[in-house]
Amino acid sequence: MNFSYWFGHRVFRELALGLFDYRVIGVEKLQFSGPAIIACNHVSFLDPPLVGIAFDEMVYSFARKTLFDHPLAAKILRSWQVLPVDRDKPDAASLKAIIRLLRDGNKVIMFPEGTRSYDGVPQTAEAGVGLFIAKSKAPVLPVRLFGTHEAYPRGAKSLRPAKISLVVGDLWQPDLKSYAESGKELYQKLADEVMHRITELTV
Repeated sequence: MNFSYWFGHRVFRELALGLFDYRVIGVEKLQFSGPAIIACNHVSFLDPPLVGIAFDEMVYSFARKTLFDHPLAAKILRSWQVLPVDRDKPDAASLKAIIRLLRDGNKVIMFPEGTRSYDGVPQTAEAGVGLFIAKSKAPVLPVRLFGTHEAYPRGAKSLRPAKISLVVGDLWQPDLKSYAESGKELYQKLADEVMHRITELTV
């Protein structure tokens, strides 16, 4: 870890433990080498750091492009391995960069739903995560956060008392040759399977 990532990791972890009694269920499943798409449900701005601090290594994540408009914010976010993405019109260069990260052996946090849930209930997956699976051939680690909707739901102005748990599923390596679908149909089928594996995780 670079110093900035290490410092942010430590601060966020201590805050999570102190404010939310943060715990990881299935922590032993995080101990593997090589690339992975870390696929998680999405209900709160708290989700990316609360997934990232579960790992003892640097992992990549995304943030909307506008957060990088300020030079200092952009520098900090990039040092934390956060990638700028235009959710409305993702460009080919960004997609290729993410695929390259996975092919090079990195772990990347993704939220298959694409946007935060309003009520905490899992939503339908978008095809994007399926595209990354198909193009990178990376395995998928499904994880699910419980409590972030109660702690900081969409539209909230401040943090609220809550207990937060991250449940870790089993690493899944899709057999892409076994699928009859191709193109967008394949991407959506893979995305749906990922979302199913996330939603079946329980505390």
